[in-house]
Amino acid sequence: MKPVQRARAHVLAVVILLMMGGVATVAWAVPADGRIMGTMKDQSGGVMSDGRVQAVPLVSGPTKLAVTDQRGHYTIDGLPAGRYRLTASAAGFDPAVRDEVVVVADGDAVADFVLTIARQESSVVVTAPASIGDPLLVTTDPRAPRQPVPAHDGADYLKTIPGFSVVRKGGTDGDPVLRGMSGSRLGILLDGQQILGGCGGRMDPPTAYVFPAAYDRITVLKGPQTVRYAAGTPAGTVLFERELTRAPEPRATMAGSVTAGSFGRHDEVADVRAAVPSFYVQGAVTRSHTDDYTDGSGAAVHSFYTRWSGNAAFGWTPNDQTRVELSGSLSDGEAAYADRTMDGVRAARDNVALKFDRGFTSSFFQRVEFQSYYNYIDHVMDNYSLRTPGKLFSVMNPDRETVGGRIVATLTPGRTTTVVVGTDVQRNVHTGRGATNKPSAAEAAAYQAMPRLEDMRFTQVGLLGEATQALTSRSRLVGGLRADWHEALDSRACVNAMMCPGSSPAKNDTRGATDRKTLGSGFARYERDVDAGGVAGRFSFGVGHVERFPDYWERLKQDPVTLKSAFLSTPPEKTTQLDTGMVWRTTSWSGSVSAFYGVIQDYVLIRWQPTPAVSRNVDATTLGAEASVAYTIAQHLRTDATLAFVRSDNTTDHKPLAQQPPAEARLGLTYDNQRWTLGALARLVAAQHRVDVGSGSIVSNGMDIGPTAGFSVFSFNGGYRLQKRLLFTAGVDNLFDTAYAEHISQAGAAIPGFVPSTRLMEPGRTVWMKVNVDVR
Repeated sequence: MKPVQRARAHVLAVVILLMMGGVATVAWAVPADGRIMGTMKDQSGGVMSDGRVQAVPLVSGPTKLAVTDQRGHYTIDGLPAGRYRLTASAAGFDPAVRDEVVVVADGDAVADFVLTIARQESSVVVTAPASIGDPLLVTTDPRAPRQPVPAHDGADYLKTIPGFSVVRKGGTDGDPVLRGMSGSRLGILLDGQQILGGCGGRMDPPTAYVFPAAYDRITVLKGPQTVRYAAGTPAGTVLFERELTRAPEPRATMAGSVTAGSFGRHDEVADVRAAVPSFYVQGAVTRSHTDDYTDGSGAAVHSFYTRWSGNAAFGWTPNDQTRVELSGSLSDGEAAYADRTMDGVRAARDNVALKFDRGFTSSFFQRVEFQSYYNYIDHVMDNYSLRTPGKLFSVMNPDRETVGGRIVATLTPGRTTTVVVGTDVQRNVHTGRGATNKPSAAEAAAYQAMPRLEDMRFTQVGLLGEATQALTSRSRLVGGLRADWHEALDSRACVNAMMCPGSSPAKNDTRGATDRKTLGSGFARYERDVDAGGVAGRFSFGVGHVERFPDYWERLKQDPVTLKSAFLSTPPEKTTQLDTGMVWRTTSWSGSVSAFYGVIQDYVLIRWQPTPAVSRNVDATTLGAEASVAYTIAQHLRTDATLAFVRSDNTTDHKPLAQQPPAEARLGLTYDNQRWTLGALARLVAAQHRVDVGSGSIVSNGMDIGPTAGFSVFSFNGGYRLQKRLLFTAGVDNLFDTAYAEHISQAGAAIPGFVPSTRLMEPGRTVWMKVNVDVR
């Protein structure tokens, strides 16, 4: 390691140690208590006894529950000062939610509820989760059965949420796209940790290492409307989270599922947790496998995969306000890809993390949260292990090591004001080794004896602050600012080549160069709760600005003018966007709508064809919306619909922006009597003629290849709840065996034994069933 690099590593280590030291100096302060109280009534004004009110902290901390008395009153004591989401529920009634309830030290907050008669909307099989309580936020249960049945990975799960699309590679490891934006424009966090893939061709985007069933909750935050979680994510942020908290009394739980389906599909998931008031332990394992699938025309697609993961956590909870957690995870697997000349024969991830959070006695300083983590990804791809080999053998072995941490504090400078301030740091180093065009597999495998060579490294240090100011009991302002210091070091000997001896044109002219930038982001949003004329809901309007540091994949490409390295010639991307939306609910109707309009300066566009691939900057605009509506036809029968569309333009070249998904609608009909369910889903996708052939995203060869026709896909499902803890579901996806491809998917590669396709086709008719067990 060079002296300068060593010095920077020491500085980063000191920063993390100072963060830990700061936590240690205040760790044992005595927390202060506040409380929430109120009443629960029905629509006629009658008080409701035996109702339940749950208080969930919006930052972190214990979840508490209260039951209403004979007068409909409830009180939740012993709450650390901060912001809470309250959920009120009672048998036969729809739940009601109150967000941003502020609790101060030694103070009382009042929250009353009026519940409406239940509309029996909770279907067993989820087909299109919608925003609940916030138009720019979607929260969903990753363990619930879904249709179409997703693959094991995070991207395939996200595509079931309106606004998301996926660039398919095979049966798994697709690249997620939200509102037409992909790559590092979309932040992916696993338990607060931002992870990054290793493959230069995006075989393994961050969601490839996400096993959704190992998490309790998935939250999607749309647009640049938060600064808390990651730097430079204009499309939005996705949080995969576990809920591990202190147990008031000893308990043990077990949840699991088994899925079986067409094309040899079988998944197994088990999650076991045990807790006493001072400690908890959790362990979860997942395994998923499928063979090659066939498309609607009966053609086989090179797409099989096998993946497994293991997660464990140990927590110490000496009191209600303190938690220390040590967690770790391991995962690995292999996957066949139909869109390229190599397959992924290894996708290993090792992770360890430490969390700490605690409340305090001061009415001003309320809570501190600390997290540090280490993440290592080891990826291997070759052209012979998972397919019939040709005459020449090639293998590549990139890896990425990431160390990071964050510390945030929650402050309440006033009874109606909450402020979150903090800092986050991250350092990641990417290396690689490999062998190309060897005459035998044995010679190719000799790469394992070769040293790993660093090609790039990145360092980021951020300062952030986000505040919520209540204006009235029903309205508030939310805003935030962050500043990020970025540094990238280019260590490549060659550009787009493994070897470049002598005066080779592939020799890297920016080798040893460092790019440093200080970038800013911020947002402001107005929110107002609505409860009048039988309509309850929330409206919001906000504006956000994000500056994004070019990522590893964009810097790998060549400059469009000089055809030399684009490492230093790719400026940061700057997005300014308006976001607005509303959620509402009446006795029979519910719905949500969110819309956006953005102006992007220096959008990083990859031009793949004609070769060589180059990174160029253009200006762009983008607009779109997601909407959902549900209507209860009868006591057990409901219908729902969703719509998502985006339209983006490259204003520099006066043409459409590449790799934009077409408009999509989903129509559903569900019968649910709480024991049996039957459901139907129609997915209707419009034609897409707005293309920029040859240009696209950072996915290897992820470019527009021409317009596409629209298509329709129909699916059916059913379920039976044998008892509260045992659920059987089954379904048929693509009932009519339609042959179709997504617009943003790539062309199929020439793989021995398979017919290459103009676009990678989607699976044909798929029959599946799932058994869920939940023992609490």
